[in-house]
Amino acid sequence: MIKFLVNQVESEVVDLDPNTTLLEYLRDHLHRCGTKEGCGTGDCGTCTVVIGQAEGDGLHYQAVNACMTLIGSLHGKQLITLEDLSCGDGLHPVQQALVDCHASQCGFCIPGVAMSLFAYRKNHQKPDRASIIQALEGNLCRCTGYRPMIDAAMKMFETDDKDIFSESKASVTGILNKIQRENSQVSLKAGGKSYFAPASIQSLSSLLLEQPRARLVAGGTDLCLEITQSLQEIDVLISLERVRELGSISRKKDFLEIGAAVTFSGARQELTALYPHLSGLIDRLGSLQIRNTGTLAGNIATASATGDMSAALIAMGARLRLRRGDESRSIRVEDFFVGPKTTALSRSEFIEQIRVPVPANPRFFRVYKISKRTAVDISSTCGAFNLCLDGNVVRSVTIAFAGMAEIPKRAKHCEQELLGQELCEATVKRAMQALAQDFTAISDVRATAEYRLEVSRNLLRRLFIEYGCVPGHSRGSHLA
Repeated sequence: MIKFLVNQVESEVVDLDPNTTLLEYLRDHLHRCGTKEGCGTGDCGTCTVVIGQAEGDGLHYQAVNACMTLIGSLHGKQLITLEDLSCGDGLHPVQQALVDCHASQCGFCIPGVAMSLFAYRKNHQKPDRASIIQALEGNLCRCTGYRPMIDAAMKMFETDDKDIFSESKASVTGILNKIQRENSQVSLKAGGKSYFAPASIQSLSSLLLEQPRARLVAGGTDLCLEITQSLQEIDVLISLERVRELGSISRKKDFLEIGAAVTFSGARQELTALYPHLSGLIDRLGSLQIRNTGTLAGNIATASATGDMSAALIAMGARLRLRRGDESRSIRVEDFFVGPKTTALSRSEFIEQIRVPVPANPRFFRVYKISKRTAVDISSTCGAFNLCLDGNVVRSVTIAFAGMAEIPKRAKHCEQELLGQELCEATVKRAMQALAQDFTAISDVRATAEYRLEVSRNLLRRLFIEYGCVPGHSRGSHLA
């Protein structure tokens, strides 16, 4: 059984296929059809809803894609949909602002837009155009009505934040905390399929030993596509969301420890404090809805050739802590990828933690993502560069690419051309040519092999320019 709130009404789900998405549950079971299906892949944001989670004595609201959220993940949370915003015959300030600014055209995307703006209003004291645009990046409008949507986002701050949700904040928080306390064992079973949500690392380890063929799910932003697009049925699902040890971030002297259930949104502040240039990459990983649920560990565990964070973590020298039962081991991220969609994980083993080194010396760190769209797009190539220089001489260097080959990997021949050399145009040209020895570039729907190789070489040239070794260019400021 899973328990949660639909707005302020306690709800239980007992006998439901764990493969059911939140979108299906809303439309087919609750008959809440304001939440619509657009793409079914987390690209358009039409199905955006808001999830409220208790954090101490308060609530934190996040916009998520209902099409990529499994029903089991609702346990101990508050679900808010478009139907909950209106109170009687009145409109919520977010809805009223959308009306006043003529932001709705065909109307299909507007329910998702309204929910994204609702979450933004709850999480911000005042509007900021740049962050509003970022909040709406995951909401596509085929009528191209973005300007009035942004106007509405600014206007909704003209009224105070008091609404039925702020008035019920204390009671909702109390109920959610009570559900979490009283339900240590959470599961859902129907039609021969099972979903488990253990609360401790020990319970998770034991479950995986008992169910070695189970699929782990955290954010589900990749796994849900197997269910909704490939029409697969997963017999056993084990969620990481409630495992306390996997949801934390801690800063040690030499490294940053990131639990396997920590989302991109949750890790952003700590990661960018160590490596400022990572902000540009993280902010382009999917949309805000995806970053609110997708995890760093999941991005690695899927072993996708285009896993952007894989390239960055390899360049940073990050390590993974893997666990099976009571035993654990440490492995470099670069050694985790064995082949296409194949990893070094053994049976019943899982990623427990990511350890990101704290830079010991000033580093010149850059990561560049090349894709057709700025947001909500998969990379054609993604290059990460981590250099320690003495003047212009390269004392240490790690370079990694994702999207170039069948797995994310280091560019070791390229590194050797730079190591110990002065970072000048001749050196960079040799390093650019060496990339052909490091990668057999792939061709697919996103780019040809020739394009990938040429653009990746040019990223080295870009690095060279940003460091300031070209006349007329000043040295970059983002040292990690």
